[in-house]
Amino acid sequence: MSLRGKKQPTKQDFESLSELRYQIRRFLRFSEHAVRRAGITPLQYLLLLHLRGFPGRDWATIAEIAERLQAKHHGVVALVLRCEELGLVTKQRGRADRREVHVKLSAKGTNTLNKLAMLHRDELRSLRDAFGVHKLSAFNDMDKHPGD
Repeated sequence: MSLRGKKQPTKQDFESLSELRYQIRRFLRFSEHAVRRAGITPLQYLLLLHLRGFPGRDWATIAEIAERLQAKHHGVVALVLRCEELGLVTKQRGRADRREVHVKLSAKGTNTLNKLAMLHRDELRSLRDAFGVHKLSAFNDMDKHPGD
């Protein structure tokens, strides 16, 4: 990558990038500890999160989960199998395409994710000023609710 003809980053640019990376890492470390205390791995948590947050429906295919996790298909198959064994997700063959596997949260998975989401929401609140989470309006809109 050539920097010819481009303005060099300033000290403030580096400070901003450093702060951003620090806050991201701080949040991720918090998350890793929280999910381990809940008895699951960070990757299992991400699977649950992406299932619940999948746009437009309450299930996803293995390929869709692999894309969200930026992981290999066979690795996601193993992850889903482990989560199924733990009772966190269920699998069902697709109706239109029987080769497809639809993965969905179980009641236990939903309960686990809800508890962790509350912890993560509280941590995001603490980072709001240091880390621009303004695009995560669902978390920032909490100020509109009485009692928060």
